[in-house]
Amino acid sequence: MTEIEIGRGKRARRAYAFDDIAIVPSRRTRDPEEVSVAWQIDAYRFEIPVVAAPMDSVMSPDTAIALGRAGGLGVLDLEGLWTRYDDPTSLLAEVAGLQGTAATARLQEIYSEPVKAELITERVNQMRDAGVTVAGSLSPQRTKEFAKTVVDAGVDMFVIRGTTVSAEHVSSQAEPLNLKEFIYELDVPVIVGGCATYQASLHLMRTGAAGVLVGFGGGAAHTTRTVLGLSVPMASAVADVAAARRDYLDESGGRYVHVIADGSIGTSGDLAKAIACGADAVMVGSPFARASEAPGHGFHWGAEAWHPQLPRGQRVAFDTVGTLDEVLFGPSSVADGTMNLVGALRRAMATTGYTELKEFQRVQVVVL
Repeated sequence: MTEIEIGRGKRARRAYAFDDIAIVPSRRTRDPEEVSVAWQIDAYRFEIPVVAAPMDSVMSPDTAIALGRAGGLGVLDLEGLWTRYDDPTSLLAEVAGLQGTAATARLQEIYSEPVKAELITERVNQMRDAGVTVAGSLSPQRTKEFAKTVVDAGVDMFVIRGTTVSAEHVSSQAEPLNLKEFIYELDVPVIVGGCATYQASLHLMRTGAAGVLVGFGGGAAHTTRTVLGLSVPMASAVADVAAARRDYLDESGGRYVHVIADGSIGTSGDLAKAIACGADAVMVGSPFARASEAPGHGFHWGAEAWHPQLPRGQRVAFDTVGTLDEVLFGPSSVADGTMNLVGALRRAMATTGYTELKEFQRVQVVVL
């Protein structure tokens, strides 16, 4: 691939964000009603390719249950407020009322409360009793500490999510998590990420993960690019990881690892373009922050916002546009792609003549 000279001592590859590309209509069209947007990972089938990001501003046990009943997958942050406090609703309301830069300092104070194993069990039980697929997320740093608690509680799917997750973390301070051994010993499928390059994702696939999360530093509430200088445009990142999935399929003799785009999915058009670039599903946060049921009361933040030493996220305000069901399925009362995400994906697929997500991954795209 052609590289661009940044200066005499540095060259770089051109990469593309979702805003840099567009999907090309084909010679064949179909009725949206004939389109299936279902996908399956391991033994679990979902009617819509939407996974909710494990962020306290959008996922509580109740909203995870609501998304599960709607056909998606809600992932609860098992290091979040719901596992630190018996009832964090008053704290969520307080965060929504904070002014300006005081929000970050107060978030650090609130999240200094220790995670409680018994609350992890209680929240997992609550979701499991509702009859939905149960998914919980831990950071790589806390996975060893709480993994047994999570699995014993009855989680169906385990998510290891960080700004960037490596299969070869090296540390002289502590024994790092051996992802391959850890995943092999678990009885539940594991989704792990983020990653943003072909090589890094290929290494994660070789650990035995059922799915990999693509992206870091690209979410609406993240400032990773500003603080750490890290960012990869998502269209190129998803396409690179999809290529790793294809090559790993051959290398492993047929083992398919699902690619989940995680970051920069703010509108229905972004969702469609993520699938077009090779994603099997998308993990979203900000679209759900616009739902009336969102625990963040119109504000959105991730774990990066309350890091005790180096915050690289912020609390972001969003206008409420409708209910969770309207955000997913409409009807839409706005023309900016923030409502009826699934309906828009169906129409994009129908307009280009595809009826299955895996077929739609082959659609033609252009650089704008």
